[in-house]
Amino acid sequence: MTTATDCRYDWLAAPDELRACFPLMRVLRPHLNDADDFLQRLQRQAEQGYRLLAAQVGDEVLGLAGCRLQENLLHGRFFYVDDLITREDLRSQGIGDRLLVEARTEALRLGCANLVLDTALGNARGQRFYYRQGLLGIGMHFRQEL
Repeated sequence: MTTATDCRYDWLAAPDELRACFPLMRVLRPHLNDADDFLQRLQRQAEQGYRLLAAQVGDEVLGLAGCRLQENLLHGRFFYVDDLITREDLRSQGIGDRLLVEARTEALRLGCANLVLDTALGNARGQRFYYRQGLLGIGMHFRQEL
């Protein structure tokens, strides 16, 4: 079984590297239409500082963390984790842990005071994982479709 120590962790930028992430990202974000749509969204988000961290063995993408540098009055300068997923068959092997370690390391390098993420209210498994990682629930996230 593949574990976190078998993987390499890289911030990706090349279109072919990003395209290889689409199948796994689509598990997390099923509304994504296709790989071209995914790449276009990544390009727009990159203009706002979004970067994609991949856990890989060879060319196989096993986990992803999409993050961006932000600043607001609540958190100050912080690193926001938009997307976090590990392949279902490889969960509990330390890959998600290591993705968050790498994100924290980057956040500290960028001078951030906090690492922030949102999760669905129904994502109990994810919430337990985040608590184990030292993240604390501090509020609720609301949205309204327009």
